[in-house]
Parts: sequence; C-alpha cells; structure tokens
Amino acid sequence: MAACRSSVMTAHVYISTSIFLLCLSAADGRLNTGHAGVLLVERRGSYPLIDLRILKSKFKSLNVEVEAGRRKVKRQLSFQRYCHASRLLRGSVPHTPGSLHLLDDDYLGQAAHMLSKVGTWNFDIFLFDRLTNGHSLVTLMCHLFNVYGLVHHFQLDMVKLHRFLGMVQEDYHSQNPYHNAVHAADVTQAMYCYLKEPKLAEQLSPLDVFLGLMAAAAHDVDHPGVNQPFLIKTRHHLASLYQNTSVLESHHWRSTVGMLRESRLLSHLPADVSQDMEQRLGSLILATDISRQNEFLSTFREHLDNQDLDLQLASHRHFILQIALKCADVCNPCRVWEMSRQWSERVCEEFYRQGDLERKFDMEISPLCNQQADSVPAIQTGFISYIVEPLFEEWHRFTEPSPLSRTMMGHLHKNKARWSRLRHAHTPSDTQTHSQAEEPEPEGGGGEGEGEDIP
Repeated sequence: MAACRSSVMTAHVYISTSIFLLCLSAADGRLNTGHAGVLLVERRGSYPLIDLRILKSKFKSLNVEVEAGRRKVKRQLSFQRYCHASRLLRGSVPHTPGSLHLLDDDYLGQAAHMLSKVGTWNFDIFLFDRLTNGHSLVTLMCHLFNVYGLVHHFQLDMVKLHRFLGMVQEDYHSQNPYHNAVHAADVTQAMYCYLKEPKLAEQLSPLDVFLGLMAAAAHDVDHPGVNQPFLIKTRHHLASLYQNTSVLESHHWRSTVGMLRESRLLSHLPADVSQDMEQRLGSLILATDISRQNEFLSTFREHLDNQDLDLQLASHRHFILQIALKCADVCNPCRVWEMSRQWSERVCEEFYRQGDLERKFDMEISPLCNQQADSVPAIQTGFISYIVEPLFEEWHRFTEPSPLSRTMMGHLHKNKARWSRLRHAHTPSDTQTHSQAEEPEPEGGGGEGEGEDIP
C-alpha cells in the first residue's frame, strides 16, 4: 500500500512539473524574437491549408501569417488560463515539496492513478485527456520516457523534451474529430502495450523503444482532416511536393524532423547519429500509409510462414516496430465497445466533413465520405473486415498468442458482430449511429473486463 501511494505521489509530482514545463516552453516560444522565432513561424506556416480558391470558392484563403498569429494568441491565452486557475497564483502552498500544482489536486491524483495503469488495454484515453486538461499526449510521453529511462540513456535535456512534445501536441488540430492529439495519445498508449509483449520486449534496445514511442506520438502531426486523394485533386502544394505518394505520411515525418531540429532535442548527439534516427523515424511513420497495407501484410505473413524472424537483427526489429505501429494506428475496433464506438463515430464524422466540402464545390464525393449513402456501421464493418482483421490475425500469430492479443481479438470479433447487427437494423436512410438505438450491453459483456489486468 505504501509503495502504491509512493508511486501515485511520484506520478502526481511528475504531471505537475510536466504541465508547468510545458507552459514555460509555450512562453519561451512566445517571447523569442530571434532566429528561433522565425523558424517557429515558418514551421507553423507548414499547416496544410486547403486553398479554396482552387475550388472556385467565394471565400478568401486564409493568410499564413494571420493563422500563425492566431496560434500564438491561442498559446498565450492557454498559458494565462493555466496561471489564473493554478493554486500557485491563488496563494495556496503546494502539499508536495518541490511541486507546482497547475491543476486541482483531485484531477492530478486521478491522472496519476491512471498512469499507474497505463499498460492495461482498457485505458480510457478520453478520460485521461480531460484529467490532464487536454495535455494527454505530452503527459503520457513524459511518463513513458521516465518508465523506460530514455531521458537518462540519451542524456536528453528535459526543457528541450517538453518544448518538442509541446510543439507536437500543438501541431495536431483539435478541430479534427479524429486526427487530433487525443488519437496520437491513444496510438502511443497502444504502442506501449505492444512494446511490452514478452516476445518483443526482451529483444528491444533503448533506441527501438525511443523510435517506437516517438513515431506513435507524431505519426499524424499537422493532419489537415482530409485524405490524400482530396489533396491530389485540389492540387494542394503537399501533393506536388511529395509527387502524390504517401503525401500525408511524408508531411507528418518532415514536420516531426523540423520540430526535432527546432527544439534541438538531439543536438547533443553526433550528426550522423541524429540523422540516422530521423531516417528510422521516417521509415516508421511512412509505414502507416494505408495504401501500403498489402505490402507490409504480405511480408509479415511470409516471415511468419517461414518462421525466419530473428529479433536479434536490428532490421527485423525495425520491421516489427513498423507492424506494431500499424496495429496501434488502427486498433480502435480492438478496444472495448464504448471507446471503439466513439472512435468510429469520430472518424466517420471527419469523412463526412470532407464529403460535405466536396459536395459544396461540386466535386466527386470520395468513397466513405457521403453521409447520405455511407452509414457508420457499414463503414466500420468494411474497415474491420478488409483492414483490421487480416492485420491482427497475423499479429495474433506473431505473439503466439499473448493474453493481450486474445483480449484484442475477442473485442474485435464482438465489435464486428455488433456493427453488423446495427448495419442490418438501420434503414438505408439512416446515416448516424446513436447509442440510444443500440441494444443494451449486458453487465461485463463485450469482453470489457477481460483486459483489465493485462500487463
């Protein structure tokens, strides 16, 4: 019991300090008017705005400098809110020596308690994001870096680390229903669970863990909320830059490299080492391109059939990290129903927004983006059948199988069956899934309890 209280107290202090340093990083970015400040504006300018003039819109396209200015104002207001609400500025003395409470004790305590169970599959990332006041990605990454001792191993500067993570979190677009910082935190938590799989954990080097977590956190950074075909047909500058190939994934990677260099997180390492890390990071992020699904799945299946995976080889470990990140990126149908349903509705809402934009400008509506024709149950049933199920069946084989893998497959099959029932229960005119229309879930049903104690 004492050990448990000590662990929660440590996490409590860590969250407090993490959020405080994040605020300092934001303030530092605001006050810097030198060369680093110029780089900051240029990086913010990489925001992949959709130029509606190309679509013959009557609206004026947003000015990049104005948008960058708005982000600075938002960052300042956020910092002011933290200071205004903090116990520190209200004159209260922190209960824990050396800690700075920028959130109420109750919230910090609950967040710390959740971090003590961050390796369980039923971890509720939505609740954790609320408890950390929208800083789930930064808080989670700092905790996991601490768990693995990565700060000490790579001799990282904590201020630079917080600055980098703050940049990553801020460059996710909160207005996106799905591709936002909460999704990145969810993928990172899933990646942590996969890195702990016994068959993989005993072979991983600190560099493998570092790259796996970093790729998970940044794999969708600066996502514009539309897909690659949309960028191509609207002649977006990113599509031209990356020659219509892995456009978004290339942008996520290059944005991450830009933030690494701007924060100087790896500046103390030899140039060849940091450049190699950037390239490996890119290889992981580029693997999340869904158009390369069959390529990776065929190679993975071939390795398992031939039983020739040797995780003592760095190249084979890197390949498994690519597969693990792909699994983490699409693992929503393997979660408990309540969380899986939320993610499904969010991603479909993002699809529908793209479809509405395409309809508004008389463009051909992309597949899965027509709210009048593509229902959430239909989209999810197809996604599970053609993308998720084949991938996780092979991951299940690879883990031989682990308790976590059995739990995920149980959720996957039950969720697929439930979406199938909902699909047939809805008339063709129904396009939205409402929890009120669903059959009630029996207590403990859907496998929710199965993953609670999975390490």
